[in-house]
Amino acid sequence: MTGRVLITNDDGIGAPGIHALARAAVAHGLDVVVAAPLEEASGASASMAAVEEDGHVLVRDHPLPDLTGVPAYGVGGSPGFIALIAVHGAFGPPPSVVLSGVNRGANAGRAVLHSGTVGAAFTAAANGCRAMAVSLDVLSAGEATAASAGAAVSAAGRVRDAERHWSTAARVALELLPRLLAAPAESVLNVNTPDVPYERLRGVRRGALATFGQVQMTVAEVGHGYVRTSLEEPGQAAQAGSDVALLAEGYASVTAVRAVSEAGDVDLAGLDETVVEPRRG
Repeated sequence: MTGRVLITNDDGIGAPGIHALARAAVAHGLDVVVAAPLEEASGASASMAAVEEDGHVLVRDHPLPDLTGVPAYGVGGSPGFIALIAVHGAFGPPPSVVLSGVNRGANAGRAVLHSGTVGAAFTAAANGCRAMAVSLDVLSAGEATAASAGAAVSAAGRVRDAERHWSTAARVALELLPRLLAAPAESVLNVNTPDVPYERLRGVRRGALATFGQVQMTVAEVGHGYVRTSLEEPGQAAQAGSDVALLAEGYASVTAVRAVSEAGDVDLAGLDETVVEPRRG
C-alpha cells in the first residue's frame, strides 16, 4: 500500500511529462493528486517561492485530459513549496509518496542540486514522505536518436515534445516504486531515462552521481554592469558507471540520494571544551 501519491514537476502543470506520469500512476491503481506550478519553475531547486493575491497563494483547478476524477491543480508556487504544502494537507489527504516529473531533460550528476524536479523530491523526503524524481533525457541521446526511434521531428530538425517518450520514463518510475517504498523515508530515488521507446531500453542500472551534469554554466562575457552566461558541454568524458555515462549508453539510471545530512567525517573534535572569550568594547 502506498496511500495517496502527489505528482508534481518543475515544467508546469501543462507539460506533457506530468500528464504521462499521472496516467501511469492511475493505471497502476494509485490514489493520485496532481499539483504543479502554473508556470515553468526549472532550476528552482528546493526554493519556497510563492505568488500571493490578498495573502492567498494561487491554486487553480486544472483538470488533466483523459484523467477524469483525478484532482489536479495549478499552483502559484515553486515545486518545493508545492511539495511542502501538500504534506500539510493543502490538496486533501497528505501524500505518503511524491513523484516529481517527468522532467524535460535529464537531472544527473551533482547538478541535481539545482533542479526544481529534484528539489520537490528532497523537500518531500525532508518532511517524512518517500519521493522519486523522474526525468527524460533530451540532450545526450540527441535528436537523431529520438528520430531513429520513431519520434516525429519538426522541419527545423527538433523533436516535438508531444512525440517524446514520456511513457518510457513513467513506466520505469512505476516499476521502481517497490524499491522506493522499501527505502528509508529520507531517501530519494533520482531516475533518468533515454528518450527511446521502452522496448529499446538496454535496461535499468544503478548510476553513481557524475561529478558534473550534462552541461555546465560558464561566464561567457563580463561587461560594465552586466554578466552574460552560457551553457556548454563538459570538456571531459563522463565517468564509467555514472548516471551521465549510463544514459549515453542507452540505459535508464537510478541513483539513491539524500538532500541534507550531516558530514560525519569532518573533524570537529574538542569544540565542546573550547572556551570563547567574550568580546569587549
